[in-house]
Amino acid sequence: MYFPRFFVTLHPQRKSIIYNQDNMQQKIIILDFGSQTTQLIGRRVRELDTFCEILPYNKFPKDDPSVIGVILSGSPYSVHDPEAFKVDLSQFVGRLPVLGICYGAQFISHTLGGKVEKADSREYGRAHLETVDTTNPLFKGFDQHSQVWMSHGDTITAIPEDFKVIGSTKDVTNAAFYCAKEKGIWAVQFHPEVFHTVQGTQLLKNFVVDICGSKQEWSAASFVDTTVAELKQQLGEDRVILGLSGGVDSSVAAVLLNKAIGNRLTCIFVDHGMLRKNEFAQVMEDYKVLGLNVIGVDASEKFFGDLAGVSDPEQKRKIIGRDFVEVFNAEAKKITDAKWLAQGTIYPDRIESLNITGKVIKSHHNVGGLPKEMHLQLCEPLQWLFKDEVRRVGRQLGMPEHLITRHPFPGPGLAVRILGDITPEKVRILQDADDIYIRGLRDYKVKLCGEEARKVLAAGIPADMKDGEIEVSLYDQIWQAGAILLSTVRSVGVMGDERTYEHPVALRAVTSTDAMTADWAHLPYDFMAKVSNEIINKVRGVNRVCYDISSKPPATIEWE
Repeated sequence: MYFPRFFVTLHPQRKSIIYNQDNMQQKIIILDFGSQTTQLIGRRVRELDTFCEILPYNKFPKDDPSVIGVILSGSPYSVHDPEAFKVDLSQFVGRLPVLGICYGAQFISHTLGGKVEKADSREYGRAHLETVDTTNPLFKGFDQHSQVWMSHGDTITAIPEDFKVIGSTKDVTNAAFYCAKEKGIWAVQFHPEVFHTVQGTQLLKNFVVDICGSKQEWSAASFVDTTVAELKQQLGEDRVILGLSGGVDSSVAAVLLNKAIGNRLTCIFVDHGMLRKNEFAQVMEDYKVLGLNVIGVDASEKFFGDLAGVSDPEQKRKIIGRDFVEVFNAEAKKITDAKWLAQGTIYPDRIESLNITGKVIKSHHNVGGLPKEMHLQLCEPLQWLFKDEVRRVGRQLGMPEHLITRHPFPGPGLAVRILGDITPEKVRILQDADDIYIRGLRDYKVKLCGEEARKVLAAGIPADMKDGEIEVSLYDQIWQAGAILLSTVRSVGVMGDERTYEHPVALRAVTSTDAMTADWAHLPYDFMAKVSNEIINKVRGVNRVCYDISSKPPATIEWE
């Protein structure tokens, strides 16, 4: 973990952190009971310049003096379910301020003598606080009738003894309550972490800063300073290899390591032939400008050969993953004195790869461990950061904005955006269509004001406010975009006086904060018309363009 602005040392044998307890980095512990929005709680806390750690509900860190508060997340379970997750509250209640959210609030009530019952009707969606105690520190600065977001099937019908109601809605009497004894317990049946709770950030700030006493010392600048010092001590004079993808995470990790150890870092960038149009050359040039030592490997012939005739999506992924490891390892072995392998693993990668019971639920390219034959130690300088924090660090390091704002791109590249088998010609078609689409998103500017402008600025997108408005590109407003080639489908079209039987292309653009959920982006009609026309006119092999308006869930962001 990182301790911004404070001196830390690493024990030479154990590589463990030794720190001065008077100057330790404060942190909030978020105990995860399986909620889909647990990561969002973490993001909101980090946005308050406060370090937090998301842990399984049963993994509270005992005897950690850096913890200043505890948040209990929501859960898909009812407190009455036999399989419901339970935590021993005595580990922290009375010692630290506690905030229970939704299931967390219900668990507190149920465990401490209150009553939780199935609601007459499920309580989902927007609600308004009809009463709110603004004298309570949790609701400082709140407006009367403030909008909140409910999402629960059970409701708290009686709160424990010594607790007091501090917020109610029309249908939920015990929407918020607290106990002032010792360090204090607060509980809310709504979700302050979601956007629809209008003053949710204010509530979390009240808890984290005012109640828990956060000094708000978690920042991009402090992270860079401390991490560079830590890397210098951890790596010494050792040589490090890093696999670059062209994406934000690996690029920021590379620049951070380069700042720490300079030319003792060697980066390897493998081109599997399914990158975006001209991306290999462009990214190599970007890395040269950044002063990175990068070895570029064109292995496209091998990948296309091994993928020939393969149409099953999972098999395509496995082949690409296997070939990537083979190519990367072959190149890495040439660097005989390397001791470390660096990766751009970020915090959501690690969380998504384990469920709250500690079992693997989804493999991830950055958390699968190291091939045994490499005999390297692992270095992951970004492992505690969320994506938006990675971008903040990139800006702190002075990286070009087009690298920092680059959309997430799948590791297998365009292979998972081509339905059916992979050929160089199909990749060429998709590259051309995708290039028109992405350039169009970058070139199309829109003016925003009010809440829409605030959200863009809060995400760190550089924009100058004039007369209450900002101007940004469509590209900067969305989380991820790309084209999909339906190569297994031939669409009937008419060009000139002739019928055509060519492929449709589907366009996809989503808005999201963490990729756990996503909504389809409402792109302007004139933009869609222009892009569709340009793709059909300029890309040989395409005669129809569609737009994907499905959200996640139930659909995924990628098609395969």
